Amino acid sequence: MPDSSYSLLHIWPLLRRWQKPVLRALLLTLLVSTVVAFLLPNQYKSTAVFYPTAPQSTDPDQIVAEGAKLEPGGTAADLDRIITIGTSLPVAEQVVRKFHLQQHYGLDDGNTDKVHQAVLDEFSSNLRIIPSERDAIELTFIDEDKFLAAKVANALVQIIDSINQQLTTENRRKVLALYQSRYAYLKTQYQLTRDSLVNSRKRYGVFGMDRESRYLAKEVVETETELQRAEGEVAAGGGSVARVAGLRRALRNLTTAEGGNRINLENYLTAADDVSTLYARFLNLQERLVKARGAYEDTEVSLRNRISSIYTVQKAYPALRKSQPIRWLIIVSSVTVMFVLSVIGVSLLELSRTQLPVFSARREREYAE
Repeated sequence: MPDSSYSLLHIWPLLRRWQKPVLRALLLTLLVSTVVAFLLPNQYKSTAVFYPTAPQSTDPDQIVAEGAKLEPGGTAADLDRIITIGTSLPVAEQVVRKFHLQQHYGLDDGNTDKVHQAVLDEFSSNLRIIPSERDAIELTFIDEDKFLAAKVANALVQIIDSINQQLTTENRRKVLALYQSRYAYLKTQYQLTRDSLVNSRKRYGVFGMDRESRYLAKEVVETETELQRAEGEVAAGGGSVARVAGLRRALRNLTTAEGGNRINLENYLTAADDVSTLYARFLNLQERLVKARGAYEDTEVSLRNRISSIYTVQKAYPALRKSQPIRWLIIVSSVTVMFVLSVIGVSLLELSRTQLPVFSARREREYAE
């Protein structure tokens, strides 16, 4: 029985016996791979690098009202949010429309779903958004036109920034509407309370509670003292009865509303609770109205002036040299693969030639027995 063992030491004699077919295959592969490699268009890569920020650090409300600082460097959740936005379908469609990529990719065969999907697939295959080792975002776009690649990369950064800001803009508009409604309500209540306070002061003649209380106490005490002195003088057989009557009338005017005095003790006591309550409410509404107006103005300013939610470290610029294809690598790889396949092919042929007669003879003996 012939020896059926096989090892790598048999390759060299094997190749010598099959050198012409193997050389023809390698030369043909070299020729085809060279032609294909040089027919492939050059691809240029443009990369933009930026840092995302946490939403709370770019919230205009906090910056305006609380003096918060803008600080770069977001969390892992911020990085994931930026990457999700950048690879989303709305962003891709916006870029495709803006730069007319359907025509650029040579797919201008109508607006069918198939063509649209092909454009999106081509765009997605040329886009890469990954976090770097330093927690930055690297956005890379590849295209045959190096200037277009840079424009698309920079446009993507701007679109991502805009959408990232819009995530909180809608809620901020609702907050603005709430502030506006609150300010309008407080303004109405403030005007009503002020009118009620003015009317109460006019009605009771009470304008300054502290000063009027001191005035009334002083006048009542002094009038009562004078009255008692005058009555004492009359009782002693002197003094003036008319003066006593005048002092009694003055005291009645100070203590009762019927006496005719605008400022009197009866009106003061009646108006004390009413005016005090209205005045306290007036001051409270005034303070709340000022704060509501400030909050409304701050929110309105924050909506008109958007703050970037990213920090661009490096804008995308047209590449100075191509990134792919690596033509020599294509040629070397193709020739190497063909060489390996040739070795495997001739080895199988040699193995079949040596094993098949032995197998046939064995089967014949088995049948004969």
